[in-house]
Amino acid sequence: MAGQVKSRERVQEHGEVFTNEREVNAMLDMVKQETERIDSRFLEPACGDGNFLSEVLRRKLDVVDSRYRRSLPEWERYAFIAVGSIYGVELLRDNTITCRKRLYGIVGSRYARVSKGSQNQAFLDAIAFVLERNILNGNALSLKAVDAAGNDTDEPIIFSEWSVVLGDKVKRRDFRLDEMLEGNVDKGQTRSLFGAGNNPAVDWEYDEETKSFIPKPIREYPLVSFYEVQSYE
Repeated sequence: MAGQVKSRERVQEHGEVFTNEREVNAMLDMVKQETERIDSRFLEPACGDGNFLSEVLRRKLDVVDSRYRRSLPEWERYAFIAVGSIYGVELLRDNTITCRKRLYGIVGSRYARVSKGSQNQAFLDAIAFVLERNILNGNALSLKAVDAAGNDTDEPIIFSEWSVVLGDKVKRRDFRLDEMLEGNVDKGQTRSLFGAGNNPAVDWEYDEETKSFIPKPIREYPLVSFYEVQSYE
């Protein structure tokens, strides 16, 4: 169990056990094709400090490096898409913060190598902002945000969808996680991160990207350059 637990108390109180790197890679290899799709969305409902999500990000950035390393603006665009496709929920706040820092560090080290010293701080700030919106402190069982002590609040978990369109322009839409996971799939469809349902209390729309019905967003934002996503809030 070495390296898989932080303390016996955390195991007893929260069931916290981390997955070893070997098991992480073995499981991700089962969906290898999706891990190598830059825009394929991943949600880890108990992400800990990011063992799974960090490896997913590394695999995506390997593809970004191989395709776009000769053009820094293109590399930045597709690295943003890769980060924007990764989501996590974690009950313990220290793990949430560590996970965000870990993912940011992976992007930062790759960026330093590709940019060769010509880094754009606005890009790094945008990555940090997206990680703040995508890696959330919450309870994946109740689908509620939690307070500093890990107790449920009355607030739902709300994720942002990032769609890069028109060059460097990005469209942000916010969704409630509980609405995204409600309903039943039909006609052999599999549930996607922003996937289908038929709850009459939720207003649904057909999404061309996922080819399924999804809940309408609780909020939509105007197009903005992905270098300026911090201006959303």
